[in-house]
Amino acid sequence: MSTEPESTGQAGTDVTAFDLVGGEARVRELVDRFYDLMDLEPEFAGLRALHPASLDGSRDKLFWFLCGWLGGPNHFIERFGHPRLRARHMPFEIGISERDQWMRCMALAMQDVGLSEDLQMRLMQAFFQTADWMRNVAR
Repeated sequence: MSTEPESTGQAGTDVTAFDLVGGEARVRELVDRFYDLMDLEPEFAGLRALHPASLDGSRDKLFWFLCGWLGGPNHFIERFGHPRLRARHMPFEIGISERDQWMRCMALAMQDVGLSEDLQMRLMQAFFQTADWMRNVAR
C-alpha cells in the first residue's frame, strides 16, 4: 500500500493498515462483503460480468492480495509470485465505469464492516490509484 505506517507511540512499533483494519479475519469480512455486494446489487452488474460464475477463487485472491497490500502476510506472493496486477487484469476490459463500480462497491463494503471513516478515506485514496491504473480502455 502506498501509505506510510502510523506510529503507535511505542518505540520501534508501527501499526500497519492491516492492523488498523483488524487483521486477517476483518480483511476476509471486508472481501466477503465486497463480493456479496457485487453479486447482489444491480449497480455492480458491469463489474460482476467480468468475473466467473463462482466468486470463490476471486474472493480468495483478493483476500490474499489485500492482506499483503495492507501490510500483513504476503499470502498472494507466496502462492503466485509478484501480483502483476495490470498484466493479470489485461484480458478484461476495464474502463471508467468498471473502475467506479469497483470503488463504490469497496466503499460500501468498508462502511458495512464498520471501518473508521478516517481509515476508509485513507484506503479509498490508495485504492483509487490502483483502480485507475488498472484501466485499459478509454471509455
